[in-house]
Amino acid sequence: MTDIFSREVPVDPAHAALIFIDVQNYATGREASDFKAMSEDELAKYDYYFQRLAETALPNMQALQKAARGARVEVIYAVIENLTNDGRDRGLDYKISGINVAKGSWEAQVSAAIAPGEDEIILKKNSSSVFISTNIDYLLRSMGVLQVILCGLLTDQCVESAVRDACDLGYLVTLVPDACATYTEERQEASVRAIKGYCRQLTTAALVAELAALG
Repeated sequence: MTDIFSREVPVDPAHAALIFIDVQNYATGREASDFKAMSEDELAKYDYYFQRLAETALPNMQALQKAARGARVEVIYAVIENLTNDGRDRGLDYKISGINVAKGSWEAQVSAAIAPGEDEIILKKNSSSVFISTNIDYLLRSMGVLQVILCGLLTDQCVESAVRDACDLGYLVTLVPDACATYTEERQEASVRAIKGYCRQLTTAALVAELAALG
């Protein structure tokens, strides 16, 4: 008997959403507060990360964004941003970790490389997983979304959290690893291996081709 359950299901544009995780100035800009406060020696530890962003992750995100819009797949952006002026709404982990992105700040804005369209949704989150601290599950179900395409930052933190939660909530998940980034190559590869059982994994080129084939 053929197994009817599989993660290897092509995207159905009418029931899919592309979700960018934390692709914002706080995470992508060397001039962001956390990076700006570092010495040159400390900042040098992030050379791999910034190189991957510039040469691989962000260009691939742009390609995915264009392909998703062309296929009329919903495009959503999740960003870390306090909902209160003093950040008291942040989850305990964010408070302990010192993650503090001011309400309405430049750091909270989506990176210009993938600037949102006029009618695309931006969600403010104050925990690692967008499914924990926003109403994204309600929104997706309201829009008839059954499949989510995930990419963004950091691969082994907020992206991985979203993959696991989306899977447990009953969505079919496609992860695009080459449209993700974290601080070291070892962390990137370990995360992609660890999360494999929760999602379909495609390269940007393969997913763009899949969306193009759908017309």
